[in-house]
Amino acid sequence: MSAAAAPSDAAASVRVALVGAPNSGKTTLFNALTGARAKVANHPGVTVEHREGTLRGTDGTVRLLDLPGTYSLRADTPDEKLAHDLLLGLLPDEPRPDALLVVVDSTTLARGLGLVTHVLELGLPTVVVFTMIDEVRARGGRVDVPRISRLLGVPAVGVVGHRGVGLPAVRRLLQEPSRWARPEKRIHAQNAEERFDAVDRLLREAGGVPPKRDRRTERLDRVLLHPVAGVLLFVAMMVFLFQSIFTWAVPAMDTIDSGFAALGDLSRSRLPAGWLRDLWTDGVLAGVGSVLVFLPQIVILFTLIHLLEDVGYMARAAFVVDRVMGWVGLQGRCFVSLLSSYACAVPGIMAARTVASPRDRLATILVAPLMTCSARLPVYTLLIAAFIPAAPVFGPLGLQGLVLLGLYALGTTTAFVIAGLLNSTVLRGTPATFYLELPPYRMPTAKLLATQVWSSTRAFLRRAGSIILAVSIVLWGLLSFPREAPDPTVPPQVHARQQIEASFAGRIGHFIEPAIEPLGYDWRIGVGLFASLAAREIMVSALAQIYAVQEVDGFEGLRHALRNDRDAQTGEPAFTLAKALSILAFFVFALQCTSTVVVMARETGSWRWPALAFAYMLGIAYGASFLTYRVALTLL
Repeated sequence: MSAAAAPSDAAASVRVALVGAPNSGKTTLFNALTGARAKVANHPGVTVEHREGTLRGTDGTVRLLDLPGTYSLRADTPDEKLAHDLLLGLLPDEPRPDALLVVVDSTTLARGLGLVTHVLELGLPTVVVFTMIDEVRARGGRVDVPRISRLLGVPAVGVVGHRGVGLPAVRRLLQEPSRWARPEKRIHAQNAEERFDAVDRLLREAGGVPPKRDRRTERLDRVLLHPVAGVLLFVAMMVFLFQSIFTWAVPAMDTIDSGFAALGDLSRSRLPAGWLRDLWTDGVLAGVGSVLVFLPQIVILFTLIHLLEDVGYMARAAFVVDRVMGWVGLQGRCFVSLLSSYACAVPGIMAARTVASPRDRLATILVAPLMTCSARLPVYTLLIAAFIPAAPVFGPLGLQGLVLLGLYALGTTTAFVIAGLLNSTVLRGTPATFYLELPPYRMPTAKLLATQVWSSTRAFLRRAGSIILAVSIVLWGLLSFPREAPDPTVPPQVHARQQIEASFAGRIGHFIEPAIEPLGYDWRIGVGLFASLAAREIMVSALAQIYAVQEVDGFEGLRHALRNDRDAQTGEPAFTLAKALSILAFFVFALQCTSTVVVMARETGSWRWPALAFAYMLGIAYGASFLTYRVALTLL
């Protein structure tokens, strides 16, 4: 067999593309080889853009590309088209890879070898890596990797990616991929039937022992996929998820809250009076600290979601919900994208690339922002903790957790209803066939789970250290200028209120107050709504800064301030349960995230669809908030 030619530029790095089916362990292998922290989950459709990293120990001379999962080189979805075009060198700004590393799940050998035979037709230097070798052995099977290597005419290695088994051999091969042999034994199939026949012959020649049926997975699936029991267990899982957010996070939240309060007191006592001290205490600490106090809840949310993904339950949830989604013209694969939107709408929208039907993909993108993302959680938690009593309802279930679950359910239900309306009007068409691989149940390692949670948490912290910090500083400036001259005859709290009303932010709030007054909002809520267009959680930052001027610090202080705020003229409570419920209703529906709007425009190729989404969600939010406020005034 002939040797592969080295890259034309000797100084250039060699680029090796990782190709494999969804859920084959490709991204786990990529992370292990590069030290990257790409997301890994036990359901198809995680990698929606290709990632690039450097092979450890090569000083950049070997670059690895983690491509989206694909079952063949036939491009049915945008993510599969990305893999197809890159492998064939059709992307204008991306050179064709120098070599390929094909990842095959050993538990589904026939399907994986079908992809291998397809990839070998490209004629690029290729290595095949068989993952899940340990699982095959545990189920009484055996894969003869050396024999398959000889039959295919390319190097092959068996690995257990998350435990490091076989990785040294893969690294040795990757260190000099320009010396790999080009495959000469290729299977040229004219259609899928010929390819399946060729793979069957290959498996017979390769010998080995197929793994026994996974009885544990079958037993669990009989319950979790049951049309009645499966739905009930899904609901129970969601109740547990949101109840735990309130119950488990309290001690850590109190610790963070006390830390920021102490830091604020220390800053006021040590720093000289002036606008710099005010910027630090009332702008940075009050703004960013008011959001970071919710970090424990967000960590719990990410931990439970990643655990359910890694175990393999989320793929089952997609099948369970598919029965409901069929009523609105969507398929279960769309629910995988919507599930991702619970953490953040941006990756959820990008994950819609795995949906083959353009109609279903567009409908999913247009309703994904209705799924309750983690950015809404600080607003929900603040208002629920301030105005909903922590009363038990049934056993360990509390009223606050059930209200939070209700908000999530309201957003999800509305997303389904809107999807149904879109598919019966502007997106009318024939529903696509739903297919989704159900992975075996796998318990993730503690290291993998910790890595995933840290990656998601780091994104939240980066957001707090960039967008929220920047907006908090700008908002502090708008709240602090122009400066009102102090009046010695006026109490400090009254002067602070006058300063806010006379500021640029106060003027903005008063300008939009007539439009939001029917919802029960005053100009201060208007300031928060205006600021939250950048990111939803800035609503809490805005309220914290407004009340920080009145020397109220920390989450407990802000919650206390909202409950005890009084109208300056009437003396009546300024922030009532009716107003809190009205704000909650608004935040369930409104599209207040600049990043989401930009990504929607990029994924749809037009600003028309984001404009439609922003307009219809704002209309629903306004109507729901108005109705909620009026009904609450009548009943409460």
